[in-house]
Formats: sequence, C-alpha cells, structure tokens
Amino acid sequence: MAVIQSTESSNRLEGITADPKRIRALIEEKTTPADRSEAEIAGYRDVLNTIHQNHQQIPFTPNMILQLHRDLMKYAGKEGGRWKSAPNQILEILPDGTRHTRFEPVPPHQTADLMNELHAQYGRYIVSQQWDPLLLTAFYVLDFLCIHPFLDGNGRMARLLSVLVLYHHHYDVGRYISLERIVEQSKETYYDTLYRSSQGWHEGRHDPWPWTDYFLGVLLAAYQEFEDRFERISSVPGSKTQMILNAIDGVFGEFRISDVEAACPTVSRDMIRHVLFRLRNEQKIKAMGKGRGAKWQKLVEKMS
Repeated sequence: MAVIQSTESSNRLEGITADPKRIRALIEEKTTPADRSEAEIAGYRDVLNTIHQNHQQIPFTPNMILQLHRDLMKYAGKEGGRWKSAPNQILEILPDGTRHTRFEPVPPHQTADLMNELHAQYGRYIVSQQWDPLLLTAFYVLDFLCIHPFLDGNGRMARLLSVLVLYHHHYDVGRYISLERIVEQSKETYYDTLYRSSQGWHEGRHDPWPWTDYFLGVLLAAYQEFEDRFERISSVPGSKTQMILNAIDGVFGEFRISDVEAACPTVSRDMIRHVLFRLRNEQKIKAMGKGRGAKWQKLVEKMS
C-alpha cells in the first residue's frame, strides 16, 4: 500500500494523474501504460521498487542517479539518464494565468560539476560525522532541487532519493508509510519552505532551516503513523481481528481476500472470512461477486 500511495502522491504533486484502478493495476504490473501519464507512473513504480528491494546495493553516486532517472523516464519517451541540456526554471502559475519565476536553477554547463561537488561534499561530511545524517539528507535534497539537474522529473527524483538516502542511514519507515503521501497532504508547506530556503542559494546566503524543519517533520509524522498502526495491532484485545480491520482500512479501492491474507500472514483464511461477513452484515463493506476471486468494496472509510 505504501508503494501505491507513494507512486500516486508523488506523481499527483507534478500534475500527473490516472484512474485509481489503473494505478493499482500498473503498480501490480497487471497492465501496461496506456498514455503518457500512466507511463510516468510506471517509471516511478520501477524506481521505487528498485530502491525498496536493492537499497543496500545501490551506491549513492551521480552515475547511479543518472541510471535511476533513466528508469524513471523509460516508458514516457522523454530525455532520461542525462543532465539537463537546456535551462530550466521553477515557475509559479498565478491565479490570473501569469507565470512567476520562483527560482532560477544552475545553467546546464555547470550541472555535472555541481552534482559531482554536491556528492563529494556529502561524502566528506558523512565520513567526518560533523552533522547528523538526517540533517545531511535534508541539506542534500535542498541542494539537489536548487541545482535542478534534469529537464523533467526533478521533484519526483528528489523524493525517490530521499527514500534511498534514508534507507542508507537505517531509517526504513518509507517501506511501510508513504512519505510522498505526507508531503502531498502538506504540499503548501512543502513548496513554501523550499522557496524560503532556496532564496540566496546561489550566493551561499540561503537559510536551509525552514526546509530542514519541514523535512524532519515529514519523517517524524511517518514514524508516528507507523507507531500508531503498530500499537493498534499489538495492544488491543482480539489483535487478529484488529489486524484484519487495519488491513482493510489501508486498502486502496476494491480488494480480495488474498490481499488481506498478504497483509495478515498470521491470520487464517477462515478468520478473515468471518470478519468480512461480519463487516458485510454491518453494511461496512459489500461483496462484488462470488467464489475465490470475489472482490470486496468498502462502504465506509474506517472499519473500527
């Protein structure tokens, strides 16, 4: 569910949307992209899965970032795996339709050198242990976005790299809780703190702390949500029932018994059926068919 939510939220922040059922089918690789938006979503899915499954083997280098960007763009037919070849701007579209430049990133001819310098400095600070790794992660993401090294996909790459670097520092919450969803839910603050912390960046006079406070707040919110979910399962009497209810609460759209089984590996199918039938009788869910392949649909937001 975290993969689905992360893929949907991170792309929606960039105005890339698709039908929720299509998104789920794409994430589960049960279909192929039918248009440009779905191609962008499929690329994000692939890179996020690569990070979740292979983060220990992924070196944090500029060349690896180019490879991840290539994979992000591989279905969309866009320039991927290369630093930007033309100037780009971070624009704000005002209510009357006029465009305002919020930030002017570095020019193309400086991009490769600055990305190499960014990674060299990051590596030196990690070795020296002068700064806490969480602060260095926030600083890195801010500098990455100020460099804006690609013609397209910079915001999505920044969020993907955040998950990767957090993994490298043993903060694994992104596997279970979607950081991108939390960012989307607070997107006004996300854009505001980026703007405030990027002012004066070219001259080295910027203030990284508004962005850093926000970044750490997102991570803290993710861990608090993870803790809340864990406590709901482990501390409530009848925890297997609660585990099933929590799994259904986290479902995206329609679901099958097999989806609940995957989320509750210690619970028997008979127990899951019992809870489903009870919820159906309480008119909280409804059956969409019969037999082993039957789907279920939620009629209320929360099961308990």
